[in-house]
Amino acid sequence: QVQLVESGGGLVQGGGSLRLSCAASKSIGSAKGMGWYREAPGKARELVAVIIPSGHTNYTDSVKGRFTISRDDVKNTLYLQMNSLKPEDTAVYYCMMVNNDHAYWGQGTQVTVSS
Repeated sequence: QVQLVESGGGLVQGGGSLRLSCAASKSIGSAKGMGWYREAPGKARELVAVIIPSGHTNYTDSVKGRFTISRDDVKNTLYLQMNSLKPEDTAVYYCMMVNNDHAYWGQGTQVTVSS
């Protein structure tokens, strides 16, 4: 069992930045992959960014060039640096980790971007 705890969400003006963190209760070094998802009101949960053990990353088109996913295997923490935020980025952001063929989710952190 792995617990994931997100933090760093909040209210920010358009054009601003936030850094989300996801602290894992166990080592993330053996994870098959980790990622950030978001769920806006009335919309399906969507993948925002993913990082695999090799360090390769991938992003949904709407955040490319603005968001950066990274991981610290010593601190067992996943990050999402979000720059140039837009109102359409408003959502609950969830951390996800795949370990031993099981997907674990955090409780989510709210990001609200005002226009």
